[in-house]
Amino acid sequence: MKMRTTALTLLVAGALAGCATGPDRKPGDPLEPMNRQIFKFNDALDRTIAQPVAKGYQKVTPQPVRQAISNFFSNLGDLGNAANNLLQLKITDATEDVMRFVMNSTFGIGGLLDFATPAGLPKHHEDFGLTLGRWGVPAGPYLVLPLFGPSSVRDSTGYIVDFRFNVIHYLKPAVRNPMYIAQFISARADLLGASDLLQAAALDKYSFVRDAYTQQRQSLLRGSSSTPAPLPNYGDPGSDGAGAAPATGASGTAPAGLPDYTDPGDSSAPAAPANGASGTEPAGLPNYTDPGDSSAPAAPANGASGAAPAGAPNYTDPGDSSAPAAPANGASAPVGASAAKAATAPAASGAAAAAAASGAAAPVPLRQ
Repeated sequence: MKMRTTALTLLVAGALAGCATGPDRKPGDPLEPMNRQIFKFNDALDRTIAQPVAKGYQKVTPQPVRQAISNFFSNLGDLGNAANNLLQLKITDATEDVMRFVMNSTFGIGGLLDFATPAGLPKHHEDFGLTLGRWGVPAGPYLVLPLFGPSSVRDSTGYIVDFRFNVIHYLKPAVRNPMYIAQFISARADLLGASDLLQAAALDKYSFVRDAYTQQRQSLLRGSSSTPAPLPNYGDPGSDGAGAAPATGASGTAPAGLPDYTDPGDSSAPAAPANGASGTEPAGLPNYTDPGDSSAPAAPANGASGAAPAGAPNYTDPGDSSAPAAPANGASAPVGASAAKAATAPAASGAAAAAAASGAAAPVPLRQ
């Protein structure tokens, strides 16, 4: 508590002294000159003390032990998460936080093991700064606190309340202070990978940390107040609640040019004319209609129909007694004038041969 009070006192004193004034101030960060000086101090302290201690802790402590220590402090933080979720009227999240604490404290050996997450109870990350933002309190200017790092006017005020929500604060000093030190070392060891990324990727570490912190807080605030977007409608056309939909390619609203996969033998659908016989089908397709099918009325063979394309061969069986006699191919008038002229000569010669065989002759006019 004394460290936090000292940090806030230094911050207020620096602000009152006018340290934030300068020509390189940016919108949203009017205290940048002062923040940069505090950031340099924190960065030097971190590189000389915090990082070596965290690397030594990581080197001498096995990974399962480090994970157990991290789980222990995370389990204590669920009580603060539950309190802030309750203040935000998020009853479900607050109930999950309490259930997480009870389950991990009971079955996880005081929180050393995390049984709640595999059981379906998610981990929430809430603080009093997000609670104030939930009720419309603006974040205010960006701040860098000594020893505590990036923050804002609203979030720095929330630190005081979060400190009261921490269970460690109510322990005896002989137990409380070592636990604070262990919590800091554990948290710093978990962030060693982020420090390496920051050193490798950021040209200006101050701007990188400021933008990352601001975006993270805005994302957490939106996630605590926004509702998820509705899912798209993937309704099953075969379900009982939905009406039957036409097959793909047979619907009038289907995109043009799609093939027709309708089963012609499906008894539930009305019979449709075969491909090539329908007026809406593309011209030039062959006719696959079975002429011996008794369930369909007899239709003239291809080539005898006026709608059939010219030049198609005739597959009609002349000995089929079930169909009425039809003139031979080539005798139909719609075939064309050239075909009719070609058929006239064989027909006339056939008629003359038949008359000669029967002995009948055409009447010859008598001479007067």
